[in-house]
Amino acid sequence: MKMLVVEDEALLRHHLQTRLGESGHMVDAAPNAEEALYKASEFHYDLAVIDLGLPGISGLDLIRQLRSQGKSFPILILTARGNWQDKVEGLSSGADDYVVKPFQFEELEARMNALLRRSTGFTQQTIAAQSLTLDLNRKQALCGEATLALTAYEYRILEYLMRHHQQVVPKERLMEQLYPHDEERDPNVIEVLVGRLRRKLESQCSMKPIETVRGLGYMFNERCR
Repeated sequence: MKMLVVEDEALLRHHLQTRLGESGHMVDAAPNAEEALYKASEFHYDLAVIDLGLPGISGLDLIRQLRSQGKSFPILILTARGNWQDKVEGLSSGADDYVVKPFQFEELEARMNALLRRSTGFTQQTIAAQSLTLDLNRKQALCGEATLALTAYEYRILEYLMRHHQQVVPKERLMEQLYPHDEERDPNVIEVLVGRLRRKLESQCSMKPIETVRGLGYMFNERCR
């Protein structure tokens, strides 16, 4: 998943970007609301983590602006304010959940994963289609009881397509899931990865669920549950 972290404290911002990256996510980071608004206008995000105590434009105002611009991705707020009024104000501004500083990374990640599951219509720790099952915690794919041997990039593509099953996913969106910088993004690489993924699914799961929608992108054409 591609995420946006908005945190003015450099050490915490770096820590979150690193840990979330190690968990398999693509992470952009911004130190203030102005940069976050620019990034949100240029890129597609699946989730944002926003500190309320930002310099200049506050985290609350940033959330309000994002929502007014039609950005519907889940937002998790970080706040050093523990009283209930601040939590209510954050949620009323358009956030979906909050974590109070200081926090354990494991709690933050669990809340983020819960928001991601709900935003894509899944409430369990797995996504399944026919004999194929994804374990979202272990980042593992299974065909029946057998592990499907996927590279990290192949798994990311498969998870993203299954989370957005029966929707056309642009090739550019898949590239954003794999590469943090524009200069690294090569559409041919996506075609190679999707081709390898198709062959593995067909040979090990007897499935052909990934459809090419010419000129638009790819679609996982099986219903997922």
